[in-house]
Amino acid sequence: MKYWRALPAADVEGRRLLLALVAALVALIVASLAIGRYPLSLATIADTLLGRGDGSQSSATAETILLLVRLPRVATAVMVGAGLSLAGAAFQTVFRNPMASPSLLGVSAGAGFGASLALLFHLPTIAVEGAAFIGGLAAVVASFLAASSVRGNSLITLILCGMVMSALFQAMISLVKYVADPVDTLATITFWLMGSLAKADAADAATVAAPVLLGGATLFALRWRISLLALGEHEAAALGADVARLRTIVILCATAMTAATVCVAGIVGWVGLLVPHIARMLFGMEPGRAMIATATLGALFALAVDDVARSASVIEIPLGVMTAVIGAPFFLFLVMRTRNEQWS
Repeated sequence: MKYWRALPAADVEGRRLLLALVAALVALIVASLAIGRYPLSLATIADTLLGRGDGSQSSATAETILLLVRLPRVATAVMVGAGLSLAGAAFQTVFRNPMASPSLLGVSAGAGFGASLALLFHLPTIAVEGAAFIGGLAAVVASFLAASSVRGNSLITLILCGMVMSALFQAMISLVKYVADPVDTLATITFWLMGSLAKADAADAATVAAPVLLGGATLFALRWRISLLALGEHEAAALGADVARLRTIVILCATAMTAATVCVAGIVGWVGLLVPHIARMLFGMEPGRAMIATATLGALFALAVDDVARSASVIEIPLGVMTAVIGAPFFLFLVMRTRNEQWS
């Protein structure tokens, strides 16, 4: 308490706001477990999680819905939102570009192509997820190799190569869709590319949690050094940062997190672009707090959108469609508000 009182007023307010944000995420997780086609009361959720079911048919049904359907889906949504948000913040810092997103180096398009190819050959789900992960990593590696072969290699060159790879893999996705069976395979590929957590299970939650937690922990451990990259290459090097090595580590962590989220949820846009801006507006630029706020806000946003996607209509709305419908107007509002503040 003495340390808390010794902090500046703005810092104390920031910590309180961060605690409120974490509490809001916990509350939304509980609410997400309760809402759905088969509503569950808080008492039923508590009894099921604590193993205090009475053995009745209703208790068995609640246990199945909660443990096999909603809990894995909620956990996956939280990891997907946190992973994409952290990846977006990392890319925006490394490339010093507020418009950078997790798809900047072609990882989303590469993962989409890998999954589409696996779906074309009717491979099992685990193979589809593996192909998506490999495809995302392959796109980023190809971007690095292309950039390194160009004389005068720079961040701009890497970004341009990433855009080229993204366009290339998007074209290859279109080719796969063109040759796919229009009766069943084409619809499966199209729906997967829209993004969805409808089939998320415990294995999916574990698949996305490992890279997100490991990558997030690595970025958090390097948070002060990463913040130096926003100053520019020469300034960061003058302050003792190994720019090339640090940039590679950050991009690899962000790529792994993005590829993991895409392989279990499909292509979900706007989260990695929008959430880091909101986190910086609310919590400032202090690296540790901004990173925690980004991950928490991303989890909150993805989970809230997924709740709407599965509850707004009889037919579930694809998650990627919902994030675009909500994210695009809100991002435009932020841009207009920032411009008005600059001119006022």
